[in-house]
Amino acid sequence: MFLLDYPSTINGLKKDYMTNMNNMTTMKAKFVSLLAILALTFGTKLKAQDPCTVAASLFTEPAKVQNYEAAMPHYQKVIDECPQYSLAIYQYAVKMFEHYIENGDKSKISDLEKAYNLRIKYYPSKSKEGDILSDIAQIKYDNGIGTKMEQFQAFDEAFKKDEENFKSPKRIYTYFSLAMDLYEEGKKDIQDVFDLYDIIQSKIEKEEGYYAKQLTELLNKQESGEQLSSKEEKKMDGYEKNVGYYGQIKESVDAKLGKIADCENLIPLYEKNFEENKDNVAWLKSAAGRLNARDCETPLFFQMVEQLHTLQPSASSAYYLGRLADKAGKSGEAMDYYNQAVELETDANKKADYLFAIAENLRKKGSYGSARSKYLQVLDIKPSKGICYLRIAEMYAKSSNDCGNTVFEKRAINWKAAEMADKAARVDGSIASTARAAAESYRQRAPSKSDIFSEGMAGKTVTFSCWVGGSVRVPNL
Repeated sequence: MFLLDYPSTINGLKKDYMTNMNNMTTMKAKFVSLLAILALTFGTKLKAQDPCTVAASLFTEPAKVQNYEAAMPHYQKVIDECPQYSLAIYQYAVKMFEHYIENGDKSKISDLEKAYNLRIKYYPSKSKEGDILSDIAQIKYDNGIGTKMEQFQAFDEAFKKDEENFKSPKRIYTYFSLAMDLYEEGKKDIQDVFDLYDIIQSKIEKEEGYYAKQLTELLNKQESGEQLSSKEEKKMDGYEKNVGYYGQIKESVDAKLGKIADCENLIPLYEKNFEENKDNVAWLKSAAGRLNARDCETPLFFQMVEQLHTLQPSASSAYYLGRLADKAGKSGEAMDYYNQAVELETDANKKADYLFAIAENLRKKGSYGSARSKYLQVLDIKPSKGICYLRIAEMYAKSSNDCGNTVFEKRAINWKAAEMADKAARVDGSIASTARAAAESYRQRAPSKSDIFSEGMAGKTVTFSCWVGGSVRVPNL
C-alpha cells in the first residue's frame, strides 16, 4: 500500500491550476488583440470602399500630379454625389480648369465658374469671394467672354460684395479700364467714372499703404544695423514687389483718366453744372477736389471753395482756402487754413494730405527741420507716400554747406540724401524711377573713391551737427 504525501500533492495541484489560469489569460489577451486587429483591418477596408472616398481619390490623386486627362473623367461624379466631401476637390478643380483655359480651351471657363461657385456654396468661410469673383471676371475679360457692360458688371459685383479681398492690381485696373471704355462708348456717365476713380484710388492707396508699412518696418530695422533673418529678407522682397505693382497700377489708372479729367474738360463741365449744384455739398467737394488735384487755374475754383465753406465749413474747404492763399503768396494765411484742416479732419488719409501741404509750405520757406517733422508725420499715416522721403533727400542735399566743417564732410551729406531717395523708390512704385535717378545723382555728388582714399576716411563715420543730425558711414574701398 502506498501512502499519499498530501501536502505535496496539494501544492502540485495549485501550481498546475495557476499555470493553466495564466495560459488561459494569455490566450484570452491574444484573442482580444486578434479581434481588435481584425476590426481595425475590416473598418479600414470598409472606409476605403466608401463610394465618396473612392471617387474623390480617383479624381484627386492624378490631379495632384497634374495628370488632368486621368482626373477629368472622375470629377463630375464627385461633385454630383459627394459635393461636400473635401475643399481639396474644388482647389484641384480650379487648377485643372485653369490649365485647360490657359492652353486655349475656352469651353472650360463655365466649368471653372461652376467649381468656384460650388466652393463658395459649400465652403463659404474658406472662400474669399472678392478674390474668386474677380478672378472669374478677369478670365472672362481676357478671353473675350460677354459684352463690355457684362464684364464691367462682373467686376463691379465682385468689388461691392467683398472689397476687402478684391486685391489684384491687374483686376483693379481692368475694372476701371472697362468703366472708361463704357464712358467712351456713351454707356456710362462721366460723373460715374469720376466717382469710381476716387474709390479705386482709395483702394490702391490702402493696399499700397499696407505693404509699404510692412516694408518700412523692415527697412528701419535694417538701417538700425540689425541683421534680418532669411525669412524677413524674403518678406521684404515680396513687400517691395507689391508696392511696385500698386504704384504701376496707380500711374496707369491716372493715365487712363487723364483723357477726360484734364482742365480743358473739367472746367467747362463744372461751369455748366455749377448753378444747378451750387447748394449740393457733395458735388462741390467732389468738383473742387478734382480741380485742385489737377491744379486747374480758374475763378470757378474760388467760387466753389467759398460756397462750400459757407454751406459747410470743413477740413476740405479750409484746405482749399489754404491752397488759394498759397497761390496768392499769402504763406501765413495759408498755414492757418492748413492747420484748421488738420484739426477738423477725421479721415487719416486726408489728414496726411493736409500735413503734406504744411510740410511743402515749410520747405519752400526754408524751414527744413520743421518740414521734415511734418513729412515724417505724413509717413506715419501713409507709409507709401514716397515723395516725402524724396523731399527730405532734397533738403539734405541743399544743406551741404551748413552740415560740415570740411569739403569732405559737406559732400558726405549726399550719401544721407541718397539713402532717403532709395527709400522713396522702395516704398512708392509710382515715383520709383525718379527716386532712383535722384539717388544716383546724390551719390555722384558725394566724395569719390579717390577722395575717400586721400582723406583716409574709408569705413569711418561722419556725424552731422546741423539740423539734419545723425551720421553716415563712409563706404569701404
